Amino acid sequence: MSAVDERLLPASPLRRLLSRPELGSVVGAIAVFLFFAIAADSFLRAASLSTVLYASSTIGIMAVPVALLMIGGEFDLSAGVMVTSSALISSMFSYQMTANVWVGVGVSLLATLAIGAFNGFMLTRTKLPSFIITLGTFLMLTGLNLGFTKLIDSTVSTKTIADMEGFPTAHDVFASTLTIGGVDFKITILWWFALVALASWILLRTRAGNWIFAVGGNQDAARAVGVPVAKTKIGLYMGVALGAWISGQHLLFSYDVVQSGEGVGNELIYIIAAVIGGCLITGGYGSAIGSAVGAFIFGMTSKGIVFAEWNPDWFKFFLGAMLLLATLLNAWVRKRAEATK
Repeated sequence: MSAVDERLLPASPLRRLLSRPELGSVVGAIAVFLFFAIAADSFLRAASLSTVLYASSTIGIMAVPVALLMIGGEFDLSAGVMVTSSALISSMFSYQMTANVWVGVGVSLLATLAIGAFNGFMLTRTKLPSFIITLGTFLMLTGLNLGFTKLIDSTVSTKTIADMEGFPTAHDVFASTLTIGGVDFKITILWWFALVALASWILLRTRAGNWIFAVGGNQDAARAVGVPVAKTKIGLYMGVALGAWISGQHLLFSYDVVQSGEGVGNELIYIIAAVIGGCLITGGYGSAIGSAVGAFIFGMTSKGIVFAEWNPDWFKFFLGAMLLLATLLNAWVRKRAEATK
């Protein structure tokens, strides 16, 4: 009787379940949901859940491309201020050129993608750690945001563009509210879901997804088998830039003015959401769905504390505790998955 290669045997349901990167975050999300459902009477109201989803989407839109970048083995510390840069470019170009705001939106897209490409290009050409490269970009963008806004508008905020041509349609695309069953939902939730679906398809159904996992696991080995490491990493940074552009346009068309100092520190929140969702700091492991669950946990916590009428000063404590617990749980899940192989 011939032996059968165990790699050809179908995986058990338990093995498949334990191999999912987002397993730990899903367990954590259920626990957080039940906790606030008990602690806050208003948490389960439809309007409250809509507020939670909106808070989650504003983080999740960025957490998705950041998660892909982390799977590829890199970080982007400029992601938070890049959102503000995107909004500032769109607003100031439209206002100064007295152009249709969609022209500013298009210019902002090109400029933001160029920033992402710059990060990826500098990383691949200099071989410096992504921490150093994107920290430099973070500092430069922080200075440019403030400097150019003061130079052009003489204040730290942009001029209103609410009365300019094209603003209503741009508002509909990036900042409108949809009413479903009498409950209002922000359109960012749809943007978030669309990005999660697109990123999941790329990771699981395309050759580019295989490249992302490969360069995050071992880029030298990936290069040896023909994976275009440089192009993959530049593409990942441009993906983060695309998320920053979407978030920036939402910021602009929600309030029609932008404060130049916004966004500092948000890059850590995006990374935290990705880590809570199952991404490893070392790269090569994670999922887009996990980043969405991580963002949802963030949204539930930030709004659940408000609904429970607790002191919001405790929010950062809960966020830090969740990060540590999620990291430990993810490590345990990986060990269990390896033990079942």
